Amino acid sequence: MAKKNAIYAQSGGVTAVINATASGLIEAARANKQSIGKVLAGRNGILGVLNEELIDTSKETASTIRRLKDTPGGVFGSCRHKLKPSLDDPELKRIFEVFEAHNIGYFFYNGGGDSQDTANKISKLSKQVGLPIQCIGIPKTVDNDLRGTDTCPGFGSVAKYVAISTKEAALDVESMSESSTKVFILEVMGRHAGWIAAAGGLAGDGRDEPPHVILFPEVAFDSQRFLAKVSSTVSRLGYCVVVASEGVRDKNDALLAETGSTDAFGHAQLGGVGSILAEMVKRELNFKYHFAVADYLQRSARHIASGVDVEQAYAVGKRALEAAVEGADDIMIGIKRLRDEPYRWSLSEVPLSKVANIERKVPKSYITRDGFGITAQARRYLQPLIEGEAYPSYRRGMPIYTRIKNQLVPKKLKPYDPS
Repeated sequence: MAKKNAIYAQSGGVTAVINATASGLIEAARANKQSIGKVLAGRNGILGVLNEELIDTSKETASTIRRLKDTPGGVFGSCRHKLKPSLDDPELKRIFEVFEAHNIGYFFYNGGGDSQDTANKISKLSKQVGLPIQCIGIPKTVDNDLRGTDTCPGFGSVAKYVAISTKEAALDVESMSESSTKVFILEVMGRHAGWIAAAGGLAGDGRDEPPHVILFPEVAFDSQRFLAKVSSTVSRLGYCVVVASEGVRDKNDALLAETGSTDAFGHAQLGGVGSILAEMVKRELNFKYHFAVADYLQRSARHIASGVDVEQAYAVGKRALEAAVEGADDIMIGIKRLRDEPYRWSLSEVPLSKVANIERKVPKSYITRDGFGITAQARRYLQPLIEGEAYPSYRRGMPIYTRIKNQLVPKKLKPYDPS
């Protein structure tokens, strides 16, 4: 009987280290040739499965797969596409048709909460249709909001980027504050959970060190308290640095910056909280300001990635493949913290049902009483995740990032017609 093949797909927003996970998984598969066939990758995530556009990773050299560890973005392509978990759904039927046509026995889904939910449903429904698939979820989200894992691969590198950027921008603003900018605002990602904003707090340690204000989605925004804090900080220090999560909400749970549109998962499209806060500072306090939106820069900054994050991203991919070969199914590979200092961690297996669609927010104990900073407990949690450097190789001043051949396996089915 032919060995079963595997499909690996990247889902949602990519990170600086998601390709390290792919590298770990593919290298582990090549070391287990006696147990597993080819590893195919969905071109543009689950859309590649629907369209039967499956990348043959066996066509890539060992050095190319190894260099994926150093390359940001998603080399196989990703997407935001929510599946309906029903056997009556034509998309799910199509997925099972593709799995059967290509002798798929393993499905690895590398993403956040929605992706873990999809993997959970496919695992269960595949048994109902008589095509049992071992489904392994692999954590990935810069928001760090997944349950069942101490941290999410991708977060540590974003946290490092935001902390360093906050520190460097603060030095710039401080040096010019006497005659120029008084307030600097950095807008970072974080829809419902303020982990990335919290990481900005690592830029300094102490009442007078930046960031002086952190705005979390977990703390209701009060404009008067915010303005009073900014004003008093400028009066005392001459300048004020603010790190604001894009998901900041008011006391009525309304987002400060919602565009009115939604993404493929039904989530509100966010953006612009930095400009809203800046305009507020200008209008009410008449301070000169600057604001920046970290946006894609924060999640793609492989040149300054956390060494711990790269190591963990590779490890969860490697372990996902090994667990599948050992017979695991319907689980996510999690990261378990063993101690803070020195930082020690191990890998665990978490049932997907305990992970899917459950957001982990920043605990109250991690936020200072005034709601504008992080506590020592938060610092103990965050600090190890940004440590270590894993610089890519450079040539002529630029990092060397790899490309894949992107060679597809021959199609065996008729073109997919979603209508």
